[in-house]
Amino acid sequence: MIMKSFKSVSPDEIERINKLQADYFDQARHFFDPPYPEGVPERLEQIVAAAAINPREIVADIGTGTGVLVPLIQACLPGTIYANDLSESMLASVRKRYPGVKTIKGGIRKVGLPDSSVDVFLVNACYPNLVDKHTTFLNLQRMIRRGGRVVISHPMGKAFIKFLKKEMPFPIDDFPDSKLVAQKLFYSYGFGVKAFVDETLLYILVLESIE
Repeated sequence: MIMKSFKSVSPDEIERINKLQADYFDQARHFFDPPYPEGVPERLEQIVAAAAINPREIVADIGTGTGVLVPLIQACLPGTIYANDLSESMLASVRKRYPGVKTIKGGIRKVGLPDSSVDVFLVNACYPNLVDKHTTFLNLQRMIRRGGRVVISHPMGKAFIKFLKKEMPFPIDDFPDSKLVAQKLFYSYGFGVKAFVDETLLYILVLESIE
């Protein structure tokens, strides 16, 4: 029996917020293209490095946007890259730039990849947007292999979320603010905390599947 660590959200509310998110990012796609703020490319490299991707591993980039992490993932020589997003406009950009990547539209809570089929999930700059975190992490645990990693990150740090809360037309959640809090949140979903970085302009939480 999984203990529910996250707040309950009704199906209607999930669909309403997901539509707001998809519409927003469809319209805002160009804001996510380079050039990026100073230091961001280097911090994105740190984020992908934290995943410790091995050659031929299967990687899923959740909330991929325009695919900012994709070339960094490709450099690790994975077997397959899946790119997931709510926004069709974002995914169209990924398909155009990186034709070898397999795109999946929709919320990660409903993604139907096979059981124990993914080695690494990258959740970069989108954890605060996940409306139904309970079902999302149940689904991630179903799809991930034992010993697989989930990297929750943001290349602008936690403080940037405070800014986003005032700007976005949909609710934004905070990141877990300590290793202990993260351990309590994710242990019942079959994850242990492998690494935790909380700097002014960089947030990285690495979870490892222990089931």
